[in-house]
Amino acid sequence: MTDVRTRFAPSPTGFLHVGGVRTALFAWLVARQAKGQFILRIEDTDQAREVEGSADHLITSLKALGINYDEGPDIGGPYAPYLQSQRLDTYKPWAQKLIDSGRAYADPYTAEEIQAFRDEAKAEKRAFLYRDHRPENSPVWDGTTALRFKSEPKSYQWHDEVMGDLHSGPEVIDDIILIKSDGFPTYNFAHIIDDAEMKITHVIRGQEFLSSQPNYLNIYEALGLAFPIFATMPHILGESGNKKLGKRDGAKDVLDYLRDGYLPETMINFIASLGWNDGTEQEIFTTSELIEKFSLSRVQRSGARFDEQRLLWMNGQHIRLLGLDDLYTRVADFWPDSAREAGEESKKQVLALVQDRLKTLADLPTLTDYFFTEPTPDWSMITNNKQLSKLTNDEIKNLLSAAKSALEASEFDAESIQTTLNTLLETTGQKPGILFSLIRLAVSWAPFSPVLNETLSALGKDTSLARLDAAIELAK
Repeated sequence: MTDVRTRFAPSPTGFLHVGGVRTALFAWLVARQAKGQFILRIEDTDQAREVEGSADHLITSLKALGINYDEGPDIGGPYAPYLQSQRLDTYKPWAQKLIDSGRAYADPYTAEEIQAFRDEAKAEKRAFLYRDHRPENSPVWDGTTALRFKSEPKSYQWHDEVMGDLHSGPEVIDDIILIKSDGFPTYNFAHIIDDAEMKITHVIRGQEFLSSQPNYLNIYEALGLAFPIFATMPHILGESGNKKLGKRDGAKDVLDYLRDGYLPETMINFIASLGWNDGTEQEIFTTSELIEKFSLSRVQRSGARFDEQRLLWMNGQHIRLLGLDDLYTRVADFWPDSAREAGEESKKQVLALVQDRLKTLADLPTLTDYFFTEPTPDWSMITNNKQLSKLTNDEIKNLLSAAKSALEASEFDAESIQTTLNTLLETTGQKPGILFSLIRLAVSWAPFSPVLNETLSALGKDTSLARLDAAIELAK
């Protein structure tokens, strides 16, 4: 059986967003599951659209996500180079093969003449086909004009691993450009040659290329090349579910998600789930589980909705799966400034407390700042609380005073504190939602905090009592 070889072949025209990542990810999963090779190839034949630094950004993004490739422009491989602009000599023999067999010709028309043909077709309300204007005698191609494919329109039937059995009629096949007048091949030609020379077995790409597939099949046949396995990825849709995801509604730079505190594992899990599931109710997958369970046959044909809230939930789940030491390493750049002088042991104690509440790593300052510096009291957090706002200032002062006295007499490990808090509930006759919320706000003035007994233990006795004292003064 032929070794599985898949590829991701982006154009360096901007940042890598979730649509591109999904194409790369699915190709990577297919290769890893089959213990084959995954190749990165940069398709930079459209020089006018190339964005400076984009190729490096693509490489950085894949590596940051853990989508490692076996061959690529920065690491080489047996079929180097992996940058199309460095492979121009590769396409010439294949172009000559088509010329020699009568399946390619020099385009003699100017851009203005071709536009006139288009305008004529539009006026007559018919589809424009270049082959309707194919010249009877074209000049010898010398590389200074475009080289066009001489198509043989026909019907096609082919199988797509995602879309199923597909077919097309001869009316969609045309004489497309193979090599432009600047000497650079078009995607339509170059990707077929590169895939053949690099022995790619699976061509996995986005839905936008599906309409061009019949033309590609015509070129494969003209070159005498066997078809690879095709798999077409449906669009990723925006939150509304009724249009393709755009830059304005979530198709942002994938590195931005990592900078915003999302884990690479989350992004891999979430993007894999956009249009794929393993047939069970499982939603959280490790990368090794994805490699084991992924199948192109279970990729849905319809578009998948990008759900930002689900991504956020999923990130929290993956954060909970991390060991404390691993998490500590990952949050190195997310601590509040107030933690700069704190020791590792202290920070790890606090991190262990807030781990279950982190939705992104960027939540860390909000959840931990008050452990390392005196918080600024915000009495509106009490007055805006549905339950606490019913208390008078005297009631608040009395409850906080009772809490201070009880905690002052308590041992200050988490278990002893919890026993003290439970006793306080009995002596004050208050509900946990009132008493515990009041104490929590008094010592943290934060919208969220971990379990109260562990929070107090981490703050320490002196700090906890001092902050209760300050809150009592505010209540007077």
